[in-house]
Amino acid sequence: MKWALLSDIHANLQALQACLAHARTQGVDKWAILGDLVGYGADPQPVLETIMALHDEGAVVLQGNHDAMAVTPPQAEGSLGSIGAAWTYQQLPPASRRFLAHIPLTQRIGHMLLVHASAHNPKDWRYIDSERSAQQCLDAAAQEDAHTHVFVGHVHHQSLYYQGAGRGLMAFTPTPGVPVPVMRHRSWIATVGSVGQPRDGDPRAMYAIYDDVNSRITFHRVAYDHAAAASAIRRAGLPEFFASRLEEGR
Repeated sequence: MKWALLSDIHANLQALQACLAHARTQGVDKWAILGDLVGYGADPQPVLETIMALHDEGAVVLQGNHDAMAVTPPQAEGSLGSIGAAWTYQQLPPASRRFLAHIPLTQRIGHMLLVHASAHNPKDWRYIDSERSAQQCLDAAAQEDAHTHVFVGHVHHQSLYYQGAGRGLMAFTPTPGVPVPVMRHRSWIATVGSVGQPRDGDPRAMYAIYDDVNSRITFHRVAYDHAAAASAIRRAGLPEFFASRLEEGR
């Protein structure tokens, strides 16, 4: 079975549509949306309508920190994220806000654990950006069940951590489009990247496909009309930084 793993869409409808279309050409069987459906982008409701339709068809959908902020925006607009959350709240009908409020933080499926941030106190929204933070996440995942494969978003970069011959984790930088064997006798953490807010200097959208039959993961980059997404942000009157970062992939 092939799982499409998408995260950090951030209300970027153009990027989401491009990744969904690409994944369908790869023979995907299942969908997992790892949080941050909204925030920053100009199309929160169209994105949510798309994701809710997938959810109705059986997709796993998780909550991210920006989803939680959109349900209950911070009272003080002290950051760009809080500005985006307040704007997003106003765009969403009650049914969409209820959906965001009630989707889970984690999902366990066999040997897989799906989570937006770290499995170590998921509500703290910790980043998996080092071997140390990856180890904390893996240790937390192993406390309840034998989860050997942990898939996360949140960091907006694509990376893979695995348990080597020793006790420590090792980091691996994947090449887009090249399958990586992820056998079950080892433990793995994959950060699948951001669909709608890539931040590695490349504006192309990110997602990954996990093939649980052949035990391999493939990280993908997908070109999309980021200029149209940036223009939509400017038309909505959102901060210019939200638009320019899409054009620059930062």
